[in-house]
Amino acid sequence: MHEWHGYGGGVMWIFWVLLVVVILWIVKTAAGGGKNSTGEQKSALDILQQRYARGEIEREEFEQKRKDLSR
Repeated sequence: MHEWHGYGGGVMWIFWVLLVVVILWIVKTAAGGGKNSTGEQKSALDILQQRYARGEIEREEFEQKRKDLSR
């Protein structure tokens, strides 16, 4: 029985590491991981447009930031 203790401990360690990696991957995927449906990073302009659409910023601030981004 003691012969398998070292082997089993190593396998269990690998199992727990893989389990944590899989859980983190699932959480990141479920949260969207900061990517849109095509798998690409959102541009600054996309984020700005979303903020404006949600009413987080006013039109004047949106226009100024849009001009700043286009420079």
